[in-house]
Amino acid sequence: MQTFTLIFLGFLLANVALRGWLSWRQAAHVRANRDAVPAEFAADIPLQAHQKAADYTIAKTRLGRIDLVYTAGLLVAWTVGGGLQLLDGAWRSLGWNELATGTAVLLSVFIITSLLELPFSIYRTFVLEERFGFNQTKPRTFVTDLVKGLVIALLIGIPLAALVLWLMQVTGAHWWLWVWGAWTLFTLFLIWAYPTLIAPLFNTFEPLEDDATRQRVETLLQRCGFNSRGIFVMDGSRRSGHGNAYFTGFGRNKRIVFFDTLLNTLDPMQVEAVLAHELGHFRRRHIVKGMVVQFVMSLAALALLAWLIQTDWYFAGLGIATSSTHLALASFLLVIPVFAFFLQPVMAWVSRKHEFEADAFAVAQTNADSLIQALVRLYRDNASTLTPDPLHSAFYDSHPPASIRIAHLKAQAAQ
Repeated sequence: MQTFTLIFLGFLLANVALRGWLSWRQAAHVRANRDAVPAEFAADIPLQAHQKAADYTIAKTRLGRIDLVYTAGLLVAWTVGGGLQLLDGAWRSLGWNELATGTAVLLSVFIITSLLELPFSIYRTFVLEERFGFNQTKPRTFVTDLVKGLVIALLIGIPLAALVLWLMQVTGAHWWLWVWGAWTLFTLFLIWAYPTLIAPLFNTFEPLEDDATRQRVETLLQRCGFNSRGIFVMDGSRRSGHGNAYFTGFGRNKRIVFFDTLLNTLDPMQVEAVLAHELGHFRRRHIVKGMVVQFVMSLAALALLAWLIQTDWYFAGLGIATSSTHLALASFLLVIPVFAFFLQPVMAWVSRKHEFEADAFAVAQTNADSLIQALVRLYRDNASTLTPDPLHSAFYDSHPPASIRIAHLKAQAAQ
C-alpha cells in the first residue's frame, strides 16, 4: 500500500474517531443536563422547552454520527476505492477532448455525491425537523428547490469548471495564481449577485412594513452610517419554523433580511438589538476579514495542489492510475476537508471572538436587556441547547454557548 494512502486513511480515521467522540460527548452532556433548566434561564425558558431542545440536539447528533460514517465511506469509495478512476474512464470512452472530459468528470462527482447524500437531507427535513415541529417544507417545494439548485449549479458550474481547467492547462507553472484570481472574482460576483439574482428564485422578499420596527431600524442604520438597498422580510416560514436575520451582498448591493418567523417572535426593540448585533459585524469588518482569510486559504490550497499535481505518489495514493488536472482537482476538493478539519477549533474561536465584538457594538448602540431577551427567545424558539459540551462547543460552535454569552452581555450592561 502506498505511503500516502496510509497517511490519508490515518487522517480520515483520526477525523472520524475525533468527530465521533465529540459527538458522543455532546449527546452525553446534553442528556445529563436535560432535567433542569440552567438557573440563569429558569425564569424565561420552561422545562418543557429545555427538554425539547435537549432531545432535538441529541437527535441531530445521532443522525450526524450516521452521516459521518456514511460520508467517510463515500470518500474512500471515490478515492482509494477507485471511484474517480472509474468515472474518468467512463467519460474518456466517449472520445471527448481533455477540457470537455474534465468538466464532465467534475460535475459528475458533484451531482453523484449530492444524490448519494440526498436521503439524509430528506430524513433531516421530513422526519427529524417534522418530529420537533420545525418543518414547513412541502414535498413539492423540496423537489422544486432541488431542481432549481441543480439548474443553477449547472449554469454556474459548467463555465466555471471549464474556465478553471482551461487555466490549469494553458497558463503554465503559475496556473494556480490565475485560477486563484478567477476564483476570487467569481466569489465576489456571486456575493454581489446573490441578493437580487439567486435568492429570489427560492424565497419571496417583501419590504418591511411594520411601522414601529421599520422606524427603529432606519434610525439605527442612520446612526451607524450603514447604507443598504432595503430592509426585507423573507418568507422563511414556508420551509422552517426557525427564525433568523442576516446581511447579504456587498457594496451598494447590500440587503438586510429578516425571516418572517423572527419578526413574529420579537418586539421592535428586540429586532433593533438583533440588527445592531449584525451591524456590529459590518462595523468591525468581520465580513471583510472573513473574506480575506478565505481568499488567503484558497491561495495556499491552490499552491499546495500545484505542488501535489507534479508528484506521482499523490495520484497513486488516492487510487488514480491516469493522472490529469481534473482528477487532481476533484480528488483535492474531496480530500482536503479531512486534513483541514483539525483547523476547525481555531476558526470557531475566531468566529466566537467576532460574536463577542458584535455583541459589544450592539450594547453600545441599543439596549443590552433587549438583546438578551431576543437571544433567550431565539434559544427557546429554535430549540438551541443551553448546555452544550464545552469541548464539542470549542470545536464546532461559531457562537459562544448561551450561558457564557448572556453572562458576558450582562457584565457589559453593568459597566
